[in-house]
Amino acid sequence: MKSRFDFDPASLHSVAGGRSAIDIPKLNIHSLAEAESFLRSYGYDYSKESDVERLWYFYRRALVLLTGKLGFTFEEIPEIFRDRKNLNDLRYLLVFASSREPKEAEYQRWSCALVRCIHVFVHAETDLFSFFAQEIQQQILAPLQNVVVNKGNEGRYFLKSYHKEGHPLVELNGFELKPFKTSSSTVIKLLAKPDALAMKIFDKLGVRFITHSVFDSFQVIRFLVEENIISFPHIMPDQSSNNIYPVKLFLEVCEELISQEQEDISIEALEELFAERLQKKTSQDELFRKENKFSGSDYKFIKFIARKLITIKQEGRPDFSFFYPYEVQILDQKAYAAVQSGPSEHEAYKERQRVAARERLFPTQGFE
Repeated sequence: MKSRFDFDPASLHSVAGGRSAIDIPKLNIHSLAEAESFLRSYGYDYSKESDVERLWYFYRRALVLLTGKLGFTFEEIPEIFRDRKNLNDLRYLLVFASSREPKEAEYQRWSCALVRCIHVFVHAETDLFSFFAQEIQQQILAPLQNVVVNKGNEGRYFLKSYHKEGHPLVELNGFELKPFKTSSSTVIKLLAKPDALAMKIFDKLGVRFITHSVFDSFQVIRFLVEENIISFPHIMPDQSSNNIYPVKLFLEVCEELISQEQEDISIEALEELFAERLQKKTSQDELFRKENKFSGSDYKFIKFIARKLITIKQEGRPDFSFFYPYEVQILDQKAYAAVQSGPSEHEAYKERQRVAARERLFPTQGFE
């Protein structure tokens, strides 16, 4: 008879101890029947061929990630896990991940790594974007693209006002759609950050405004809000960053210029004034940046995550709506030039993520 005091440490740590399931060192599944029951609770019915094929799809994605993105060689992987024909039944992966037999230690390590990858892929690719990518991109990106006008062949960009008369003309140095974050990139990011969840990946799509100056960066924000391109109540404040210029100080300088009726001050003089006032400020506590241990601290930008209410129309069925997040970055040309001149730094950033992901897949110690 099982003792009333016999608890599975791993699952208890996950449910009541605040540990991620990814960091569980071993599962507690010791038969194919237990594995099938576990999968049913997880969301997949192993008696359904479509569910089984879906799981094998994620298994293949995990192998490709390990060998194609994270630097493991195919030969490092135990032969039984290299091919579907060798493993035959995916439920064995859960049984091996639970093994406490010393002779199966290598199988246990690799099966756990594969299960961790599969788990993250499941969450990364089973979301609203997977089903409604076209509608989400159209409804989020089109309004932002429509207000950016390229003037002739001059390579000059402007924000064009459609609703507010007399809106100051805002010239940009550039406008970019952020490269779409692939599921592999998302999985590596999720593995690299223990506190990250698939539902908290907010930068799957986004835009970048490159401005001429600090003042223009704030003009972009004013334009987007006043033209109702973004709805500021839908911004997620805990995801915002601004290490360009303190908002309070910016508003103080602007109020002084209004009171002094200096509407015609040149952009050069304006930038000098902003820089001078910032230099005099004894504390820059109002500058903040969301922590990212993989990114360099010298990257200067304003970033926020906004949410858009997406409406999906279905023939013969009622429309339904949901909020979807996207990222907006605003940086001046000096900061942008620094980013462009440092591709090696970007690759170093990605490499730091890959190293962290590898270490999390094969932890040196766990908890029991």
